[in-house]
Amino acid sequence: MAGKILFVDDDQNLLDSYYRSLRKTHDLEIALGPRVGIEYVKTRGPYAVIVSDYSMPELNGIEFLSQVMVLNPDSVRIMLTGHADQRIAIDAVNEGNIFRFLNKPCDQEVLNKVLLSGLEQYRLVMSERELLEKTLRGSLKILSDILAMTNSEAFGMASRIRRYVVEIAQKMNLPDVWKFETAAMLSQIGCFIIPEEFFKRYISGASVSEKEMDLLSRHPSLAAELLVSIPRMQEIAEMIEYQGKNYDGSGVPADSLKGNEIPLGSRILKVAIDYAKHLSAGKSERDALTCLKTSPNRYDHDIVGFLEAVAGIEARYEIKKLNIIQLKEHMILGADILTRNKNVVLSKGTELSIPVILKLKQLTFSKQIDSGCTVIVPSS
Repeated sequence: MAGKILFVDDDQNLLDSYYRSLRKTHDLEIALGPRVGIEYVKTRGPYAVIVSDYSMPELNGIEFLSQVMVLNPDSVRIMLTGHADQRIAIDAVNEGNIFRFLNKPCDQEVLNKVLLSGLEQYRLVMSERELLEKTLRGSLKILSDILAMTNSEAFGMASRIRRYVVEIAQKMNLPDVWKFETAAMLSQIGCFIIPEEFFKRYISGASVSEKEMDLLSRHPSLAAELLVSIPRMQEIAEMIEYQGKNYDGSGVPADSLKGNEIPLGSRILKVAIDYAKHLSAGKSERDALTCLKTSPNRYDHDIVGFLEAVAGIEARYEIKKLNIIQLKEHMILGADILTRNKNVVLSKGTELSIPVILKLKQLTFSKQIDSGCTVIVPSS
């Protein structure tokens, strides 16, 4: 992972000099001035290392590299300046998170060593991130698979919630949609403590006892406890913990948070979860939306509006009749799968995972269910 290097200066002759001396050993680009540099970061990045002059028109080097940090936070930032001023150096480190600070003119050998150090720093950061992301994805997949095997109905509910949450987050133009998607997919992970038959009754709209409701109300905090110790999952754990919190502050957890103080991800989850429950109970999309819109104390009205704008996700799919052995991961059930005694094994709307497919194949082999099923797939 060599990585590209960008030099930014308002002196074209100096830029040309850098290019001539370094282009044979580095993947190098030059930009005349900070505005061009920002445009390059946006359109030609990411850059492993960005080297900037301090004294430039429009934006000085600190201001430029501070903007670069927002646009491309992983880039290693280096500053070159003819102003050997300690105050500039301190500001550069504090405001721009500068990796190295060099005075001009800089010896080419010294500059080359600093560039190599910057490239190595970038490589280490990216390698650590890749390892962390692989570990994170693996951990989350294990948790999701455990839910699929222990409570396939809760897994199916999570997959339906995920689709609504992703659509809402995208409609809201939110950054890091993956966080909201992950929170949705793991929102029901605490349901491994809940018997599947009880969960089926609950989402179908049947009445439940006070003891059963108490058990159900504890699953978000249990999920949060499982997730909070995983790196980068603290924010997602908080989204899940507050998914049962009503907009007026009632609900769980029983604390003082209300309104927009409640994490945004939790407010989105609350809307998506209750919408999915209404659909599972047999309500039409219109009636389910009406239930949400007529309960303003429970939901963030703006998020309900975004849900209304994206409702009808299933309309973008086509229905197919397949044999169980033809099922693939991420297909969505278009109808309930029933045992020969008419008990529900998996509900309509469940997104299939490998463990769920294996479970269905096992039930088919033991002749507990028929070999045919209905799925919905994206329209081509």
